[in-house]
Amino acid sequence: MALPRILVLVLAGGAGGRLELLTDQRAKPAVPFAGVYRLIDFPLSNCQHSHIADVWVSIQFHPTSLSEHLANGRPWDLDRTSGGLLTLPPFQGTERGGWNTGTADSLWRHAGLVRDFAPDALVVVSADAVYKLDYREVVEAHLGSGGEVTMVTTEVAADDAPRYGIVETDGDRVTGYAYKPDEPATTTATNEVFVFDPGPTLDRLEQLNDEVGEEGLEDLGSHLLPAQTRDGAARAYRFDGYWRDVGTIDAYWEAHREFIQEDPPLDLDDPAWPVRTRGGRHSAARILRGAVVEDSLVSGGTRVAGEVRGSVLAPGVVVERGATVVDSVLLPGARVRSGATVTRAVLDDGVEIGDGASVGGDGDIALVGRRARVHDGATLGAGARFPEEG
Repeated sequence: MALPRILVLVLAGGAGGRLELLTDQRAKPAVPFAGVYRLIDFPLSNCQHSHIADVWVSIQFHPTSLSEHLANGRPWDLDRTSGGLLTLPPFQGTERGGWNTGTADSLWRHAGLVRDFAPDALVVVSADAVYKLDYREVVEAHLGSGGEVTMVTTEVAADDAPRYGIVETDGDRVTGYAYKPDEPATTTATNEVFVFDPGPTLDRLEQLNDEVGEEGLEDLGSHLLPAQTRDGAARAYRFDGYWRDVGTIDAYWEAHREFIQEDPPLDLDDPAWPVRTRGGRHSAARILRGAVVEDSLVSGGTRVAGEVRGSVLAPGVVVERGATVVDSVLLPGARVRSGATVTRAVLDDGVEIGDGASVGGDGDIALVGRRARVHDGATLGAGARFPEEG
């Protein structure tokens, strides 16, 4: 029996506004994670380990930041003469041209390309979560279910549930679906991995597009998934592994805290399922005499002469002698000068914290935007945003 023809569509075009300053100058999927990775590395690595070689990435906001990282797809074995990696930017020239207004709208705009490719299964995923999942196993379950869509589900905290699409199930059948409800009926959420039967789904999108008119198709959860659920065509695939949506500053910071533990939730270097990234070449990290480093991830190319506790340092970070970094995430090239203190903060690329300055504290996470300089002796308290948004 021939293997099913699988196409993966990574929806990487959202503005990522909930990540605030981190997405001011980069696409959300290009946001660094755990030192050396980017968020899009997780779905692309899942594709590689699922032996899926046809991967399309829909891009829109700050496309250069993402295209530069993707290059030709080589780290994920997608640099192929036939198939492989294809990026889908906004386009003009047809009635479906223009900027997409949501994930379902993006799928509708590329429907012709999908039909021409003629996959047996269309896997649609987002690029702002950290997890490992064999997409091929989900496809096989979907093809045997008789459904038009299979939603991969996971359990979330009750107070976090209104952020997600929430489902009710009877066995593997989805009996109820609500998109970001104010009062969720359950804590079972879709984790933004969907397997669609391409023909019926695209036909349904066409019908819905005619029905909604100027309102637009918006996101998958706005019209498409509710309609499939109402018609009894939706199935659930329960995922019990680690999955973390890092689409907000608090979630982004908290996820890093999980990965500095002695026993992190995912082994990113697991020989059987390593997370691949393009990355660059960096020298070994330099931990200088007198430095203190505890419970932290320290990437190559960093130099630490001060004190680092419970933090994640991306490549090229410098913590000078007499500086202190606690419970923080420092992205590539950030520098903390002598006598400065950084506590419960996220510093974007190339940020410089001046001599004796103080950033953050006990309370909400402080955030300093790309290449900003906090002047010598300045103080930015807990929850600060620098520069201020807007």
